[in-house]
Amino acid sequence: MSEPLTVQPGYDVVLHCSITLEDGTVAESTFGDEPIRITMGDESVLISGLQLALYGLKVGDRESIVVDPQDAFGMPDDEAVQQMPLADFPADMHLEVGQIIAFSTPDGDEIPGAIKQIDGQTVTVDLNHPLAGHELKFEAEIVEIIPKGR
Repeated sequence: MSEPLTVQPGYDVVLHCSITLEDGTVAESTFGDEPIRITMGDESVLISGLQLALYGLKVGDRESIVVDPQDAFGMPDDEAVQQMPLADFPADMHLEVGQIIAFSTPDGDEIPGAIKQIDGQTVTVDLNHPLAGHELKFEAEIVEIIPKGR
């Protein structure tokens, strides 16, 4: 009888997961919805600090860990808080504090920015990841493991 497959580098893994903030707010969850599929080592869907909890798990295993901010989305960077002229925003865009807007980086990527303050003709935008600085509770349940090359 062969050993059951375990999560390994490069494998595709189908899983349910949730990310909960220290105050109990659920930031994201696939439980009760469709599971996600990730490739271990590819951080485009799930960062490495969270992937580490999955290595060695088998189908049906459930894992729960708490991840410090520096192993998750890092600490907020004061330099990521930018002052922008109100004129840089479309005239028909209604801006309000707390609003999240997608901004394009010089290399064409999109990143979220939160409106922190509107003061006359200046808008303060926080380009830190919304989860930066937060301790996260990560829960995952392995649904399927697909080895490399399959």
